[in-house]
Amino acid sequence: MENVLTIFKALSEEIRLRILKLLEQGELCVCDIVAALDMIQPKVSFHLAVLKEAGLIKDRKQGKWVHYKIDDSDIFRRFLLLSTLERISAETVSEDTRRLKDFLEIKHQKANVLSLSNKTACCGR
Repeated sequence: MENVLTIFKALSEEIRLRILKLLEQGELCVCDIVAALDMIQPKVSFHLAVLKEAGLIKDRKQGKWVHYKIDDSDIFRRFLLLSTLERISAETVSEDTRRLKDFLEIKHQKANVLSLSNKTACCGR
């Protein structure tokens, strides 16, 4: 019962739904999510931790960067996420999507001018 409550609590916050909608497109670095939501990193990290604790997302570390993606290993969570995310219109998250697209374009441009020794850096930093 506690597990189900944790999942529904995680899905009850608009910011977390926006994060999940972004992650629906694929894996993102935490800096990508911060840029897309136009929020400060600690606030985004808090919401990512709630989603992770509920088993809705998983992370992987690459150096000092953390990348997140939807955890589709559990059929109940996968079905619940698909059912929830399909009810969120593209218009609802259009600003997030636009900011993410703009940020990723800049990020890739910066990555192209980095020296080979720095190519593993995320966000061109």
